[in-house]
Amino acid sequence: MFRPQLSLLIWLCLMITASDPAAALDRGDTRAAHRESGSARLQVLWVASEGWAGSDAEGHPQGLAVELMQRFAGWLEEAHGISVSLDFVEERSWRRFYGRIREAEGGVFGLGNVTITETRRQELAFSPPYVDNIAVLASHAGLAQLQDPADLATHFEGRRALGFAGTLHESRLAALAKAYWPDMPLDAAGSNDEILAALAADTHFGYLDAYVFHRAQARGLPVRRHSALDARDEQFGIIMPLDNDWQGLLAEFFALDDGLMQAPWYREAMARHLGPELAELLLP
Repeated sequence: MFRPQLSLLIWLCLMITASDPAAALDRGDTRAAHRESGSARLQVLWVASEGWAGSDAEGHPQGLAVELMQRFAGWLEEAHGISVSLDFVEERSWRRFYGRIREAEGGVFGLGNVTITETRRQELAFSPPYVDNIAVLASHAGLAQLQDPADLATHFEGRRALGFAGTLHESRLAALAKAYWPDMPLDAAGSNDEILAALAADTHFGYLDAYVFHRAQARGLPVRRHSALDARDEQFGIIMPLDNDWQGLLAEFFALDDGLMQAPWYREAMARHLGPELAELLLP
């Protein structure tokens, strides 16, 4: 029996999928398919992060991670004779960004300052690391410096923890609760800006990447770092779908000049995009 309501529902779902770029599968050319032609189109998804990835007034992509991909493309042509075009695509949600890369096919790359973990390696491919990150526990600047992690509950009394949903920062706060404050109130945030606003309002405390905290202080936000709970155990990498067969060439590029983080051009680019003080903090 014909059911017009069901047909209309199916039609609406198809229309929504067709009009939503994030609903379509992300694809880039594979190395294998274009080995003979000597040219390829690679898709690069990015999430805005000041200094790392963004766009200028004309909408052109810019930032340290963007320059890294552009130099990789230049090296492919110079060293291997492969002409590569980069299709930069912004994704505003970090969680959607991660999911899109996980489900993508072929030559797709993600710039989102994603921490390299063994768990994530089960569903994503990673480049070698491009920075050693420091995660800092931060609060409103009016709160005194935490000296002993065991005093977490009393020190932050009256405030709630706030973690970036789906990231290691949220997991770190859960670990702190388990170790020092079993009934610690924990909320989830969708962006660093949301966390910074809550810290400035003195309603919450939470983890931020060192570069996010540093830039917040430079803008005059009233935030304080509690260095007793710094986490220096993570590195960021470019992410790719597991079937991305450009991984070997990307690793080869990262290995030049005694390793990317030792390369003179990269150290200069980090200071230029992030500022000398932050570059010095993050560089080995």
